[in-house]
Amino acid sequence: MASVTFGGNAVTLLGNEVKVGDKAPNFSVLANDLSPVTLEDSKGSVRIISVVPSIDTGVCDAQTRRFNEEASKLENVQILTISVDLPFAQGRWCAAAGIDKVQTLSDHRDLSFGEAYGVAIQELRLLARSVFVVDSNDNVTYAEYVSEVTDHPNYEAAIEAAKQAK
Repeated sequence: MASVTFGGNAVTLLGNEVKVGDKAPNFSVLANDLSPVTLEDSKGSVRIISVVPSIDTGVCDAQTRRFNEEASKLENVQILTISVDLPFAQGRWCAAAGIDKVQTLSDHRDLSFGEAYGVAIQELRLLARSVFVVDSNDNVTYAEYVSEVTDHPNYEAAIEAAKQAK
C-alpha cells in the first residue's frame, strides 16, 4: 500500500493500490448533473485521472487548471478530475474558474473510485492526491500516489505517459 501523509501526518488509505500494468478497476462516480459515470464510459480513449482532495483549495485548483491547459494539446485523451466534493460545488467552481476541457466527477456518494484505486483517506473521507493514466484498453500505464497530499504531482511525467499510451 502507498505510504501517504497529509500535513506531515500519516493517513490510512482504503482499498488496493493500483500499479502500472494492472487492469484499471471500474468505478461509479457522479457528473456535475448527478448522472453516473464509469471508467467504461470513456473506453477507447486514453484517460488521465487526476485525483484531488478538494477542488477549491490551492494545490487542487492549480492541478485542475494545469490539466485543463494541457487537455487541448493532447489528442484522444480525456482528463477526469475526481474528488469527494459535491457535484454542485464542482460545477460552480468550474464555471468560476473557466474549466472547460476537464470533466470533474464526484466520489462523495460511496467512495467507489477511492476504494477501487486505493486513495480513500480513512481519517478524513477525502481522496489522496494522485494521478493515473489508463490506455484505451483499460491498462494502467502510469500511477502516482503523491507521498504528501499537499504537494503537487509530477505533471510532466503524467502528460508524457498519456502521450505514449495508445
